[in-house]
Amino acid sequence: MKMPEKINSPSALNPTVGPAQADIRARRKEDVLSGAMHNAILHCANFSSFATDPKGVIQFFNVGAERMLGYAAAEVMNKLTPADLSDPQDIISRTQALSAELDTPIAPGFEALVFKASRGIEDIYELTYIRKDGSRLPLIVSVTALHDSHDATIGYLFIGTDNTAGQKAKQVLSESETRLNLALKMSRIGGWDLDLTDHTAHRTQEHARIFGTDPELQIWDYEIFLEHVLPEDRAEVDRSFRKARAAQTGWDFECRIRRHDGKVRWIWATGEHQLDATGKMRRMAGIVQDITERKQVEEERARLTQTLKDKNAELEIARIAAERANVAKSSFLSSMSHELRTPLNSILGFAQLIDSGSTQPTATQKRNLEQILKSGWHLLELINEILDLSLIESDKIKLSQEPVSLELIMLECQVMLECQADTHGVAMSFQEMEAPYFVEADRTRLKQVLINLIFNAIKYNKPGGTVAVECTLSRPGSIRINVRDTGVGMTPEQLAQLFQPFNRLGREAGAEEGTGIGLVVTKRLVDLMGGAIDVESQVGKGSVFWIELKQTDEPRLVPPAAEQTTVTPAQVQVDAPLHTLLYIEENLANVMLMEELIARRTDIRLLTAREGNAGIELARTYLPDVILMGVKLPDISGLQVLRTLAEDLATAHIPVVALSANAMLRDIEKGLEAGFFRYLTKPIKVNEFMETLETALKFAAEK
Repeated sequence: MKMPEKINSPSALNPTVGPAQADIRARRKEDVLSGAMHNAILHCANFSSFATDPKGVIQFFNVGAERMLGYAAAEVMNKLTPADLSDPQDIISRTQALSAELDTPIAPGFEALVFKASRGIEDIYELTYIRKDGSRLPLIVSVTALHDSHDATIGYLFIGTDNTAGQKAKQVLSESETRLNLALKMSRIGGWDLDLTDHTAHRTQEHARIFGTDPELQIWDYEIFLEHVLPEDRAEVDRSFRKARAAQTGWDFECRIRRHDGKVRWIWATGEHQLDATGKMRRMAGIVQDITERKQVEEERARLTQTLKDKNAELEIARIAAERANVAKSSFLSSMSHELRTPLNSILGFAQLIDSGSTQPTATQKRNLEQILKSGWHLLELINEILDLSLIESDKIKLSQEPVSLELIMLECQVMLECQADTHGVAMSFQEMEAPYFVEADRTRLKQVLINLIFNAIKYNKPGGTVAVECTLSRPGSIRINVRDTGVGMTPEQLAQLFQPFNRLGREAGAEEGTGIGLVVTKRLVDLMGGAIDVESQVGKGSVFWIELKQTDEPRLVPPAAEQTTVTPAQVQVDAPLHTLLYIEENLANVMLMEELIARRTDIRLLTAREGNAGIELARTYLPDVILMGVKLPDISGLQVLRTLAEDLATAHIPVVALSANAMLRDIEKGLEAGFFRYLTKPIKVNEFMETLETALKFAAEK
């Protein structure tokens, strides 16, 4: 078949136009189109375009290139090459990549930019240009070789479009992939994809690492997986897989595997099924993670929890044993106190009676009585200190913190210790206070602390020595009380042992008696009151014991009268009415002592009973004005006697005073709560007893 002539041929359209004229017109049309394209490229601002000669020197630089790179055309034409405008590192990277791709050495520079284009290979790549101001511009560059009519290369055309957005997107994607890969690597998570028709699987490199197999080994299936699972766990894993597949639900399990290197590891895996177009489950994909460290932590936590439970059980047993020991110790101390105070009551009671009797003892008898009283009161002091120490150590001592006037409490201490200072030939001085000082403390315990410190300063002083008691504001909110003596002082070694129980610092053989407990009790009482205690001492110059307590501005009411240490004879009116006193006490010596005491009161008739029930009958028969009794009786307790008398309307009004060797704080509190009018402890203090008896008689008279 004959091919038709080209319809766009000028001679075909117009028979009057000859071939030569048509060819001229065609060339003119091409020139017009070429010129139009040249102008479009030259003036387009949306992409950069420049052309070079064969050596790479720029001959053409369009408006877009000027806008993008910041150079005027005159600044680059016939002066620079595209390599001069490019990032050197990009050129080096491209050179290396091309050399590896084409397996031929390529020199970095312009040749690397046009190597493919010069060989007729289409070339589009990413390149970073350096603007005139030094900033960077990422571009996608297309390079084309330019040829003349003889197909000779006359230059190269570079057309670039702005790739800033693409670079940013690429950077964001790269960063996202980096974070994802890092997260997967840090979390040690492997991925798997299981074909449920043939049980073959695809897995990630991390999955291979977890199982200890070659990451390049792609052969993996469900059976190979089960072979890695320990036999003890295999049946349960397979059962859970088949259950998940049958129910078309997720698969989640933990098990132990044996890696190819023989190590046993714990893994956790989970998978979700994927349905095909028919709704059938064809695939399952999921993740796996090595949880050996977590399992080890859980096992260690379980072990520690069990150990803690065992320790708590041991501590509970120890606590119960300690409580029983404390109860036993308290019972023993109470019993010891009772057994010691009962004979002491007779010893000190009769000694006080003889010392204060109408017939004065001889000088020798007087000295003997003084020794009896001194030894007896010392033994009582020892008992009290042991009980105090026991209460403090068992945390059973109760303090009543209140504002205490130092001026008044110092006065009481001075009155109580003047006789001791005179006996030892020591001069006492108490600093006059510029203003009233008050401290936050338990009044009774503070008095106990000060008496102990001042009495020690007297006792361990030298004949003709001095004891000075001073009060100063040591720091804001605190008051310091100094007890300064001129005794022998102490060495640093002795100071280090000062507050140890039963340690008398080598003075056991001295003339002064002591227990080695007083300072221990003193320190612990100061600590309980929120204060501080310490000592400064020099051998041969004396010591300064000081305590610091919190200052308060609240005033204090008039304190109780100071204790008296001498027996005052009772003053009885000649025509005083006759009173009846019933004494219920099992110990015959104590009964005899009471008979001697009451014999000095001609206005009191004494009735005695050795048992509780007998005392109740006497009380109902004679209705005494006052009842005095011990708490420990041979048949029933004194507390039971007290309840029986209180329940009887005939005897309920009679004041009942306890006189007991049960002298622990809890015994006293228990007795007062039970309803005793007063609770006196043995050994008896004659003045205290007489004053209490007088108070009880007045109370009975008012009923």
